[in-house]
Amino acid sequence: MSDQELPITPLGPAQSGNGQSAAEPPQEEASSQENMPSLQELLRHAELNAQEHHDAWLRAKAEADNVRKRAQIDVANAYKYAIETFAAELLPVKDGLEATLRAENASFEALKSGVELTLKQLTAVFEKANIREVNPEGEKFDPHRHQAISMLPSEKEPNTVINVLQKGYLLHDRVVRPALVTVAKAKDA
Repeated sequence: MSDQELPITPLGPAQSGNGQSAAEPPQEEASSQENMPSLQELLRHAELNAQEHHDAWLRAKAEADNVRKRAQIDVANAYKYAIETFAAELLPVKDGLEATLRAENASFEALKSGVELTLKQLTAVFEKANIREVNPEGEKFDPHRHQAISMLPSEKEPNTVINVLQKGYLLHDRVVRPALVTVAKAKDA
């Protein structure tokens, strides 16, 4: 045998590598093996954690989907019923017009006063809904709020509204209907 080769001595059942018997494991190793879970236990614990996380993720995803669907329904309902208050306020106006039509032997003055009262109701409803009338006679022509039907020679300054054929309306600051107008042009043009 050479110097580097060491004889291999088989260990019998009564001996271990440190000279203690195999039946009695060292105290340190035994206590550390009791505290350390086996690989199967670690794997089972990791699988349980993964399942819990997967379940939590599925619940969170389902909750997010439900919130999205509820938001879509709320937006659709808000759009669908946005004018509910406005519609409820228009009903008395319609009732007033129907009452006027049912009057059989009413005088012209009575009909006129009923229509004026109905117009006041309608104007009040428009004010509550921020619908404003655009009557631009004498104002400078604004293509964003007015629609010119024709241009007529006039003594007034060019591009001035000289006649309003149909009033326009604004909802807040947005044009619902432009005013139909006649605009002044220079006499010599």
